Amino acid sequence: MEREKALELVKKQLTEHRYQHTLGVMETAITLAAQYGVDEKKAEEAAIFHDYAKFRPKDEMRGIIVSQGFPEDLLAYNSELWHAPVGAYLVEKEAGITDQEVLDAIRYHTSGRPGMTLLEKVIYLADYIEPGRHFPGVDEVREMAKVSLDQALIKAVQNTILFLMKKNQPVYPETFYTYNYLVTKLEA
Repeated sequence: MEREKALELVKKQLTEHRYQHTLGVMETAITLAAQYGVDEKKAEEAAIFHDYAKFRPKDEMRGIIVSQGFPEDLLAYNSELWHAPVGAYLVEKEAGITDQEVLDAIRYHTSGRPGMTLLEKVIYLADYIEPGRHFPGVDEVREMAKVSLDQALIKAVQNTILFLMKKNQPVYPETFYTYNYLVTKLEA
């Protein structure tokens, strides 16, 4: 799908602030894709649509999780996780995107997963480090991303886990599995 058409579709789904975030994720994803040998068009498309379901009603997202057979344990964790798998589903149904690599990059941009593809890593990281993000640790991850995609990803996942733990919020198991997989792979 052409960039302008994709952005037009997404803009209708988002607040202005979230749309600006999406533009930052898109530019960051394209840059990371070029640096790490990932298809830039796929990175652009996944980045544009990554938050497509962010503002859908929770009841709608809950219904999609149940009706589509997504892991129901998602419902026991923060609803911030829901928009990623629900977004992948809705992007396919409503925007007609059928590229499984793009859909998976959208699906796993909040939780991560063991064995992430390069495209999935690029979208996860672009969402984390885009220029509009300002929180402790983001600058360190931005610098790491210039040198090592995996090292930056490990730090981003680690920061996310620590942030949730400090707030006494449960951490989705897939995120722990992602961290363990990345660290174990790096040690090997």
